[in-house]
Amino acid sequence: MEREDLHYFREMLGQMLEEIQQKGQSTLEDMSGSNQAYADPADRASQESDQFFTLRLRDRDRKLVSKVKEALERIEDGTYGLCDSCGGEISIARLKARPVTTLCIACKSKQEENEKINKH
Repeated sequence: MEREDLHYFREMLGQMLEEIQQKGQSTLEDMSGSNQAYADPADRASQESDQFFTLRLRDRDRKLVSKVKEALERIEDGTYGLCDSCGGEISIARLKARPVTTLCIACKSKQEENEKINKH
């Protein structure tokens, strides 16, 4: 992978990390400031449902943070863009679509097929 490509992905991953952290901070501020009392139980239930959904999204973001950090480590150690399964290069297009990926499209497709077979 070219040096310019690595720089591009380092910047992209850094921005992803920053955005996730900002969303998490915003969620904390929103939830700590929303001690509103509702007379209508349906309104309260709706608010709790919204909060639960937001917390699930933040949990997904938390998991993504570790993947982003791992991808940044792979950039530093020179293994970014190499498939964990076959050792081949992961296409730039795939990395742009999913910068934290560790599998080339062929190996990911195989993995999904095996998961489908094992599920049934």
